Amino acid sequence: MKQIFRLTFLFCVVVLGKSYGQNPIIREVFTADPAPIVYNDTVFLYTSHDTASVDATNYQMKDWLVFSSTDMVNWTNHGAPLSPKSFSWATGDAYAAHCIERDGKFYWYVSTFHKKDENSGGGAAIGVAVADSPTGPFKDALGKALIVNEMTTDNEHGWDDIDPAVFIDDDGQAYLYWGNGSCKWAKLKDNMVELDGPIHHFKPKHFIEGPWVYKRKDLYYLVYASAGTQPEMIEYCTASNPEGPWTYQGIIMDNVPNSFTVHPGIVSYKGKDYFFYHNGVLPTGGSYRRSICVDYMHYNPDGTIQKVKQTQQGVMSAN
Repeated sequence: MKQIFRLTFLFCVVVLGKSYGQNPIIREVFTADPAPIVYNDTVFLYTSHDTASVDATNYQMKDWLVFSSTDMVNWTNHGAPLSPKSFSWATGDAYAAHCIERDGKFYWYVSTFHKKDENSGGGAAIGVAVADSPTGPFKDALGKALIVNEMTTDNEHGWDDIDPAVFIDDDGQAYLYWGNGSCKWAKLKDNMVELDGPIHHFKPKHFIEGPWVYKRKDLYYLVYASAGTQPEMIEYCTASNPEGPWTYQGIIMDNVPNSFTVHPGIVSYKGKDYFFYHNGVLPTGGSYRRSICVDYMHYNPDGTIQKVKQTQQGVMSAN
């Protein structure tokens, strides 16, 4: 098995080249669900980790990974500082997650499944881990899930509480967005580990999962994986308030090659805007063996987003 892995990796290097300036940006492992943040002039990229076999028909995702870069071209692998085993209440795989910094601490919101116990009958759940460093070590911040399936009833299926994304507004108010089938949101208290009010839900046009919320100038953006067509694309809405109402704006990015899913991650860094996503183009890759890419993102004068061009060359050094 080790020999097969070495041959596969060698093939990746020879055929695709070792340069991390080309897409996909991470090649030594299969990664998905990018969640970038900027901290101390460094981009930290939090990812899912696909470990399914070549002929697998479902996900196998045992932990979450962290990478960093100071030029958007060369990426350092910091390993897997967090997994579902880090949470006593969790079971199953490590689905999409999002980390954010507040007051010098790093809060990593993750989606996995909950054990059947006195707190939950099972189903998808969202937890939060905390660390003093962007690369950990992380530990369960609550000792229990932040969101369990019983807290949301607008969808009948048990995996609708996935794909958390956190946004902190200019006034310091933090918001948690998540969902599959509908977009859910709630305010967070200043401690970042408790809800501050009720859970709301709504259905942006074509929404399926993977929300990403941010603010640029006076506009708030809700970007998400859509199911208007199959496989998924990336579409978005805008609003003048993080609580909505949201106005549908259209498609940002078309289907990606060799992957049924796609997941957005957006960051501004050293004067440029970057759009992270995943596809399945690496050798032996596919819908359950995905790889993260990054391309430039551009806006029109009115704040609407130009369609992202998926490229093999990726982005140039930011330095």
